[in-house]
Amino acid sequence: MSLTCLVKVAGSRWKVEETFQTEKGLAGLDEHQVRRYPSWVRWVTLAMLAHAFLAVLRADEHVNASEPEDLIPLSCNEIQRLFLTLIVQPVHATAHRLSWSDWRRRHQARARACHYRRQAATI
Repeated sequence: MSLTCLVKVAGSRWKVEETFQTEKGLAGLDEHQVRRYPSWVRWVTLAMLAHAFLAVLRADEHVNASEPEDLIPLSCNEIQRLFLTLIVQPVHATAHRLSWSDWRRRHQARARACHYRRQAATI
């Protein structure tokens, strides 16, 4: 086996690990109490479907980014937050939640720009 192949395999392992970590946080992959195999398979399938839903929405957002310059594109975490607050548990008005999301994303864009400026100044 060549060194290139080994590096490729090792790199793909990290992608899998990152996906599992993301699914644990976003889709509740780790919130199931395994009692029987069929229920575990159903739970994992639903968690992976939820993660795929978030990933497709995020990819679509990044391709069709028509947001202003001072907002970062929607992340999977932000899509999950909006989905939960607008659809699952609508406590506040939709306009309030959307303006809160805009504020958070604008703040993240400013923080990222400052971070990049600081990194460029230290090099």
